Amino acid sequence: LYGDTNISDMNENTLSAFRRKNIGFVFQQYYLIPELTAEENIKYPVYLSKKAVDGALFKRLVDTLEISDRLGHMPSQLSGGQQQRVSIARALARQPKILFFDEPTSALDPELTGEVLKVIRELAKEHMTMIIVTHEMQFARELSDRIIFMEEGVMKAQGTPEELFSSDNERVRGFIGKFQS
Repeated sequence: LYGDTNISDMNENTLSAFRRKNIGFVFQQYYLIPELTAEENIKYPVYLSKKAVDGALFKRLVDTLEISDRLGHMPSQLSGGQQQRVSIARALARQPKILFFDEPTSALDPELTGEVLKVIRELAKEHMTMIIVTHEMQFARELSDRIIFMEEGVMKAQGTPEELFSSDNERVRGFIGKFQS
């Protein structure tokens, strides 16, 4: 359900239009187009929807994500953290209502992980609705309103961070214990 709308009842065309309008994706891999500059990669999905990129929004995104000096660079000329920030800007340029992150820090070293987590924290402060798949348990605890623990595609537990981190569910405790210091 999205609000009062059951999206499972939508046909493929309607569902596709719904996703384009409402959902942004930031993937584990950056999926930047290697032949396009950082700026072109950010603007490309908006152009596909036959719209112009909002200039003020674009400036705010690249300034906030600290990539304004990298816009003319090709993806191969960017660090992993810069590429991930370009992919976040690309998702946000479409002004989604929900932003999905699939392991946004898994391919990054600790320093770059910190950069990306800082960006996600800033989005949370702006009340962006995000669904984040992550193994960064302390980050999930600090940032989340609700955590869902899944295993093999099945929801095993859910609740507030406090509820999950103090869970008596043996599997949840074991998983969280692996990631706590």
